Amino acid sequence: MRKTVLGAAVALAFGLGGAHAADEVTLQLKWVTQGQFAGYYVAKDKGFYDEEDLDVTIKPGGPDIAPPQVIAGGGADVIVDWMPSALASRERGVPLVNIAQPFKKSGMMLTCLKETGVTSPDDFPGRTLGVWFFGNEYPFLAWMSKLEIPTEGGEKGVTVLKQGFNVDPLLQKQADCISTMTYNEYWQVIDAGIPESELIVFKYEDQGVATLEDGLYVLEENLSDPAFVDKMARFVRASMKGWEYARENPDEAADIVLENDATGAQTEKHQKRMVREINKLTEGSDGTLDMADYERTVETLLSGGSDPVITRRPEGATTTVVTDKM
Repeated sequence: MRKTVLGAAVALAFGLGGAHAADEVTLQLKWVTQGQFAGYYVAKDKGFYDEEDLDVTIKPGGPDIAPPQVIAGGGADVIVDWMPSALASRERGVPLVNIAQPFKKSGMMLTCLKETGVTSPDDFPGRTLGVWFFGNEYPFLAWMSKLEIPTEGGEKGVTVLKQGFNVDPLLQKQADCISTMTYNEYWQVIDAGIPESELIVFKYEDQGVATLEDGLYVLEENLSDPAFVDKMARFVRASMKGWEYARENPDEAADIVLENDATGAQTEKHQKRMVREINKLTEGSDGTLDMADYERTVETLLSGGSDPVITRRPEGATTTVVTDKM
């Protein structure tokens, strides 16, 4: 009788087929729900995480959300962040480690009105440039340092306008140039009625100061747990499958993003265009961090003169223990 009761209890707890609860993973995004994160939403929608026995919660970001702070406070297992922000956070005491790099290329640009007379970086001194902060300013500061252009204003320097996450400073002519991404704000300028023929763009990639953008980061201490490493390997594998699906089915991927946008703020036209532009940045990546790209990013961040983004070469900031298991 006791064996029968015990057997029934085991069956209820685990199921006749040995079923068990999927491993939970909380992902904190760098920004709001949009095509920039299509691969993760696709992986969840298409069941790729389910196939890896994962129960994934995707937390949107926003202007007041700093992913390094979220993960340091225990609010996420893994975050999406740009490498300049992650390395600066690590130097300041948040032990972030890059476990995978879905984005191979940078989408960051400065977009200027031609009517301002800006034709090259040589024309930047004396100008007002819109710059994002909250960790997004680091590539810009590294670029200005490389050009030996002060960022405190004056005839020989640039005046930095703390730019909101919109394109208003350019539309209202408060700045000569503003920060834009190839997949987002640039097209907001176009949609506002300014044709491409009236704009000039400077891609960070072309200026030799491109730094790695959307990577996946975890806390270093968690990597000593083999079960956590295995869980992250399954997460990255499913996520990269999601990115591959997004490249092959961009319109469907955009629709999936829209279905997950609780704010209803995104438009179909913008998201479909965004996914296509994002696909250009993830193309060629299998999730493995290219160490040449990493070294380029580190060198750029170190080249800050008297005020570099990071002051010493990072140690232990990347690992292949996750991608090696994929």
